[in-house]
Amino acid sequence: MKEIVEKSVEIMKDGGTILYPTDTIWGLGCDAKNEAAIEKIKDLKNRPDNKSFNLLADSFRMIEHYIPDFPPVVYDIVDLATRPVTIIYPNAERLPKSILAEDGSVGIRLTQDPFCQRIIQKMRGPILSTSANLSGEPTGATLADISMEIKSGVDFIAEWRVNEKLTKASQIIKIGVDSSIQVIRK
Repeated sequence: MKEIVEKSVEIMKDGGTILYPTDTIWGLGCDAKNEAAIEKIKDLKNRPDNKSFNLLADSFRMIEHYIPDFPPVVYDIVDLATRPVTIIYPNAERLPKSILAEDGSVGIRLTQDPFCQRIIQKMRGPILSTSANLSGEPTGATLADISMEIKSGVDFIAEWRVNEKLTKASQIIKIGVDSSIQVIRK
């Protein structure tokens, strides 16, 4: 795993994109602060400009850096979650606008996956994470199921857990500016 993590980080630090296994599904990723890399992923997926991206973080501390009014209820949501949960936070800061939704919110998942955690720790910041598919098409459960267009469009394929079926999308919960909670996906 060490070599794959190091190569993934090297590629992303150089502005590249990766195809990698997450704690939920196969994803496309890049440095969350690199606008050119974000554009590469948008182009590869044929993704509409008005659709925001999610980030993966390895700690609450990392998330709090980008969410100045961090709602304390999030600690309980994550603690009580029975599977990975992406939380949409209002009023994100210090991130490229191309990652944010039109209302300035951003989805961030606190990953528990050791592979993803190591990449994030070595990047010293969150990584962009989006499903490894063309917009509107299903993502594959294993690396072999991912389309050749996606595979040939990235700078590196992190061949880790290649035969493991990754099919469980995360729960999505949106936190309002008033700390209200809305379940987007169970």
